[in-house]
Amino acid sequence: MPDSPPKLEFAEPPSPEALLPGYGLWPWWVGAALLVMVILAIIVIKRRKKKPIDPAAARHTALQEALSSLRETRAENARDAAIQGSLILRRYLSVAAGDPALFETHEEFISRHDSLQALTPDARGATEVAFGKLAALKYAPELPHADAAAVLTESTSLLETIHGGFAA
Repeated sequence: MPDSPPKLEFAEPPSPEALLPGYGLWPWWVGAALLVMVILAIIVIKRRKKKPIDPAAARHTALQEALSSLRETRAENARDAAIQGSLILRRYLSVAAGDPALFETHEEFISRHDSLQALTPDARGATEVAFGKLAALKYAPELPHADAAAVLTESTSLLETIHGGFAA
């Protein structure tokens, strides 16, 4: 028998590290992405914090917008002028005085005891009288025969009265 049995040699076992999967750099990328998202969230939250608004500046801006709107208003009749003037004045009051007049009917506005508390008593009285006249024109059963330009002029005058009538 010329063939001799094969020799048995003991081989070294494979390294256990070779059996573990390779992780590469993806855990670092995930960590970096999470860090960037946290930083962006902090920046967004800080920017959303409202800065204190200067009431005088807000009133002045609202006055300029209201005056511009009254100048640009073109009404065919006194009813349309009263509707537009009332809307502009109520929008001004909602911004300048923080009053919910824009969202109320005339009856709700006059029945509310805390309306226009930011105004002096004289300005408050003038406002109530002028809004009463505007309501009479808006809700008249027949088309009023008043001049539309005069109604808008009175609305402009009331706006200036209200703006000058804020209590210190």
